[in-house]
Amino acid sequence: MMKLGLHLSIKGSIDRVIDRAVERGCNIFQMFSRNPRGWRSRKLELEEVESFKMKLRESGIWPVFIHTPYLLNLASPKEDVYSKSVEALKDELLRTADLGVHYVITHLGSHLGHGKREGLRRIVDAVNNSFSAVENDVILLLENTAGTRNSMGSSFEDIESIAARIEDRKRIGICFDTCHAFAAGYDLVSRGAVEHTLRRFDQIIGLKELKLVHLNDSKGALGSRIDRHEHIGLGKIGERGFKNILKSRLGRLPLILETPVDKRRSDVENLRKVRELAQ
Repeated sequence: MMKLGLHLSIKGSIDRVIDRAVERGCNIFQMFSRNPRGWRSRKLELEEVESFKMKLRESGIWPVFIHTPYLLNLASPKEDVYSKSVEALKDELLRTADLGVHYVITHLGSHLGHGKREGLRRIVDAVNNSFSAVENDVILLLENTAGTRNSMGSSFEDIESIAARIEDRKRIGICFDTCHAFAAGYDLVSRGAVEHTLRRFDQIIGLKELKLVHLNDSKGALGSRIDRHEHIGLGKIGERGFKNILKSRLGRLPLILETPVDKRRSDVENLRKVRELAQ
């Protein structure tokens, strides 16, 4: 069975996210554990944590993925932002374990013009620092980026440069975003192009490190470095591309949609489109 789901809201109470997943027909989902646009996190109450765990068991939904807040910049040269980002990552590793979830996803941030080498060093230090402070079984998934100006992690080589320097490598995995990869120049349209991209990934990082796919179409063209998600099949990857992606090894991994919700299509309709293309 295909593992397919959405990024869903925790509005109201964190256990409500599971109700939303069930309502939409997801068998996996992604969430924030806190306000994604603020540094402060509300303490998780024991009652809501227990309700979350109980609903999760009863739903049969698994696995679950937690995304770090938008504000994190693990490559930042600004000491206040960097220190807050490291503390937020530590907090997220703890919250994820408290909820009984095994995966937390993070963007790698921007070096803000201070150079890729310095950005890589700061990311590696941030992750090693966080793992030393928080010893648990949570896997941190590094997400590839679209290659926007000064962003870190748009190439497989850069991601491997980070992962290779993590002292506890078994606590690291990769989240592969199709929109980001396409915008960064990795072709995902023809069957041959998809297989070529996956061979490159395997040679540089290793397919065994792939734990999750963010399944998003791209408003920007191949290599455009534009990070704008589009409805499945309506962007530059298109229906042909997603048919080939879903036939590949990527289609056998957990798939999370982060597509728009607008008048053209709802999130449930995007789920339906993926299932249609997979057939």
